[in-house]
Amino acid sequence: MWHFKTASPDRYAILKEFAKQNRKNPTEAESFLWEYLRLGNLGHKFLRQHIIGDYIVDFVCRDEGLVIEVDGAYHSEPRQAEDDAIREKWLESQGFHVVRFSNEEVLMNIDSVIEEIEKQFD
Repeated sequence: MWHFKTASPDRYAILKEFAKQNRKNPTEAESFLWEYLRLGNLGHKFLRQHIIGDYIVDFVCRDEGLVIEVDGAYHSEPRQAEDDAIREKWLESQGFHVVRFSNEEVLMNIDSVIEEIEKQFD
């Protein structure tokens, strides 16, 4: 089954439900960035709340191996920062490059966020 291409098959059903809920209840910043990404204006296809291994990433361009994460304030908490580092290292070991933006960056300076995403394709 192709839907397991980047997901752990044994946990796919559980993660799929979480991803579905995340798509139904995005943060304001995720919704805002998705409006730019989903239209294909960057020339690349993005998926949102996509399962890779045991993780659900905010956005991914699978063809280019680019993961985009939009972080809320809790990502600066020591334990969450540690978990994010482990997650990022694993994603990179799978061939993905991870770019992170804060909610504030997305909401207050979307032009520079889009510019930074475009640089990832150079």
